Amino acid sequence: MEKEMNEPIKVIIADDHVLYRAGVKASLSAKSDVKVIAEADNGMHLINLIKNLEVDVILLDIQMPIMDGIATLPEIKKISPKTKVIMLTMVDDNSMITKLMELGANSYLTKTSDSEVIYEAIKTCFEQEYFFNSLTNKALLTNLRQKNTPTPQALVQPDAQLNEKETTILRLMCEEKSTKEIADLVELSPRTVEAIRDRLKVKTGSKTTAGLIMYAVKHKIIDEI
Repeated sequence: MEKEMNEPIKVIIADDHVLYRAGVKASLSAKSDVKVIAEADNGMHLINLIKNLEVDVILLDIQMPIMDGIATLPEIKKISPKTKVIMLTMVDDNSMITKLMELGANSYLTKTSDSEVIYEAIKTCFEQEYFFNSLTNKALLTNLRQKNTPTPQALVQPDAQLNEKETTILRLMCEEKSTKEIADLVELSPRTVEAIRDRLKVKTGSKTTAGLIMYAVKHKIIDEI
């Protein structure tokens, strides 16, 4: 993602609880590389904001009046497709997490997550598109095991031939390793790892990193996380 070195990541918090917004904003204000540029108390308010504001990451509560986070997510992706969206909820619901990831969510956090986790999710989504955690990984795995149905949309090509290096990198991605960590482990540059990740998407027919994770589960490249 191209951004000036000293320019902070621009964040909007969309949540109908004023105290929660204030708490998150206060904790993020201590970080020089993140800046909360606006707040919204429902999805409609948020949509109106992003039509006129350039935003990098949105913290989006699922349960809001007037227009909830589930209805708002696809609209955000239409208006500002490059903006990363982190869903916030009180509920750990596997089917909901998978649905939201398929709709374009970049991560899913419970509202009990501490401020450092929220900060890490913002940074990781901005830099690497997705922030996977035990919630998202468990949901993707559980959903696939329970469905046992035809391959999800994200998995178009069932018989991609992956070489050893590609398989290793895909497995490491499933273990929540960052691009830099993977690069160190396989002794390649981060840029090369990113190129292989893009090649994996093409080979497997996956549009997103979430699709790659699902591919890895479906094809038993990993069994459990």
